[in-house]
Amino acid sequence: MIKAPGYLETQKGYGRAERTVWQAGRKKRTDMDRTEEIEETGTAKDVLILAVESSCDETAASVVKNGREVLSNIISSQIALHTTYGGVVPEIASRKHIEKINQVIEEALCEAKVSLHDITAIAVTYGPGLVGALLVGVSTAKAISLAADIPLVGVHHIEGHISANYIENKELEPPFICLVVSGGHSHLVAVKDYGEYEILGRTRDDAAGEAFDKVARAIGLGYPGGPKIDKVSKEGNAEAIAFPRAKVADSVYDFSFSGLKSAVLNYLNQCEMKGISVCQADVAASFQKAVVDVLVEHSMQAVEEYGLRKFAIAGGVASNSSLREAFVRECSRRGIAFYSPSPIFCTDNAAMIGTAGYYEYCKGVRHGYDLNAVPNLRLGERV
Repeated sequence: MIKAPGYLETQKGYGRAERTVWQAGRKKRTDMDRTEEIEETGTAKDVLILAVESSCDETAASVVKNGREVLSNIISSQIALHTTYGGVVPEIASRKHIEKINQVIEEALCEAKVSLHDITAIAVTYGPGLVGALLVGVSTAKAISLAADIPLVGVHHIEGHISANYIENKELEPPFICLVVSGGHSHLVAVKDYGEYEILGRTRDDAAGEAFDKVARAIGLGYPGGPKIDKVSKEGNAEAIAFPRAKVADSVYDFSFSGLKSAVLNYLNQCEMKGISVCQADVAASFQKAVVDVLVEHSMQAVEEYGLRKFAIAGGVASNSSLREAFVRECSRRGIAFYSPSPIFCTDNAAMIGTAGYYEYCKGVRHGYDLNAVPNLRLGERV
C-alpha cells in the first residue's frame, strides 16, 4: 500500500475514526510552503515529479527530477496478453491497469529512492487514449494528490511523446519541428515553446502505426505489427513492389495511409487469385519504405519552409530502425540537427509524462479533483 507522509496506521476499521487520525497525522504542504522553503535556503529546490501513464496497454510510473533526469522508469507491458486477440482489447487493458497501477508506482518510488513526502507534484496522462485505461491512471493520481497534499498536473499524451526528446538531449530547446508517429497518431508539429504547439499536418485516416499493424496482420506477422515488420524487412527488397506514396491535395503536410494499406491488400489478393507466391519480407520492406518516404518528405519540407534547423521524432513508430536511419541521412545531408529518443522512451512510458508535467508545473498549471479522462483530447487543448 502507498502511504502518504504522516500516515498513521491503525489496527481496526476504515471508517471516520481512522480517517480523522490520518488527517491529524499528516503535514500539509502547499505551493506557498514550497516557495517559503526556497526563500529560506536561498536556492531553488529540486522539482521531483511522480508521473503516471495508462492511456493504452502499458501501466507505467516514473520519477523525474527537474524535467530532464529520470530517476526511475517502470513499465508493465500487456503486449503478450493482447497478442492472442491480435490487438488491444480495451476492457482487458483497463482491468490489467487496476491490477498493476499501485505496484508500478511503488516500484518507481523505490527505485528513485524517494518517498511521497519528497515529491513536488504528480503528473498523469488524461488524454487522448482509451477512456477506461485513462480513468485508472487519473483516479489513482487524484487519490495520491489528495492523500499526500501534492499538486495534480494533467498531461496530454502526445505532448508527453514530444517531451521524451528532452530526456536524453539536454541541449534541445524549442523551437523545433517534431514528427509524432504512433499506433493512434501521426502529427507533424511545430514546437514553439514548452507546452506551445502548432499542428502543421496530421493523418486524414489511418495513423502510421495503425497501418503497420494492419499490414502485419495481412501478411501473417501478427501483433504488434511495427516491430515485426521492422525486423522482417531487413531480409527483403524494399524496391521489389512499387506501392503508392499518397499526397493530400489541399494540405502538403497531411498524411494518408489507408490507400497504401489497401494497395498492399490488393496486391496480396491478386497474388492469391493468380497463384503467385508472396515473399513476406519483400512486401514488408516495400510497404515500410513507402511509409518512411512519405514521413521523411513531409517532415523535411516543413523544416525547410519554417526555417527551423532542429528536427525531432517521437512516438512508438519513431523506434523503427529504417525511419531513424532515413532521418539521420536526410538531416545530415541538409545540415539539420536531428534528435530522437531511445526506443524505451518512444513507446508509452511515464518518464515522458514526468518531463512534460515538469514544464506544465513550472508554468503554474494545476488541476483540481474534477480532472477527468478525455479520450479524444486534441494536441494543444487544455481543460
